[in-house]
Amino acid sequence: MLFEPPAAIELWDTPPVATAALVLAGVVYWRGWRRIRRTRPSLFPDWRLGCFLAGLFALLLALASPLDTLDDKLLTMHMMQHLVFMSVAPPLLLLGAPVVPMLRGLPRPVIRRVIGPIFRWRIVHALQKLFSSLAFAWLAMNLFYLGWHVPAAYELALRSENWHDVEHACFFFTSLLFWWPIIQPWPSRFRGSRWVLLPYLLGADLVNTALSAFLCFSARLLYPSYANGPQVFGMSPMNDQVAAGALMWVLGSMIFLAPIMLITLQMLSPRRQSPATGSPLKALL
Repeated sequence: MLFEPPAAIELWDTPPVATAALVLAGVVYWRGWRRIRRTRPSLFPDWRLGCFLAGLFALLLALASPLDTLDDKLLTMHMMQHLVFMSVAPPLLLLGAPVVPMLRGLPRPVIRRVIGPIFRWRIVHALQKLFSSLAFAWLAMNLFYLGWHVPAAYELALRSENWHDVEHACFFFTSLLFWWPIIQPWPSRFRGSRWVLLPYLLGADLVNTALSAFLCFSARLLYPSYANGPQVFGMSPMNDQVAAGALMWVLGSMIFLAPIMLITLQMLSPRRQSPATGSPLKALL
């Protein structure tokens, strides 16, 4: 059965709660960014604000655009949505160096009465130490990535909206942990040789390559929900699965290999720029 796509506007479904949260995050960051620019303009140029807002917009696209409304009909759309949650939005948000602007943008009573006491909890310090571990960040991101693509877990997320939201949250938050040591948003610092980030990224690329190749070359349809659904744009379920795997393979590898090249150039360069100034490219270098 062929799927008759609705009008373009009908392919958008803006979730009010998530949209309000993203708008609020943007306002809080903007307030904090303006305040900190008064004393540290070189640390927070315009491009940091642009990157953070672009990251929020990428999340909105993943939640409200056809990437979400067609994810139960096209595996390719679903994989593109996952790519945004894992490899587009997190690096953009971190390039905005969001920690200090978000804190400065909150009302002072919230900082004194809520955020301050929370930061003094021992469990928060323990979690901070755990989350800053390269091994934990790598394992968390890749295990959730592989785990949610196991057919049983994937089908559960398609059947249940709540589990679908949990899946997306797992992808997004573990990817923030994964990209943090690579981008090192101010004022954090990487305490060690950045050469270790090369196998860190390469290992993640190998995991992505293995899963992508499995989707491309599998002799059977891995996710039964797409077998009996309508054919969107005349694409058969198997062709859709191959296209999804190829998309993950090509774009995913490009996203992992680009920082490998940048870090290598940084380590071989005789002169290193401060990561807090200049362009987004220099921030990565």
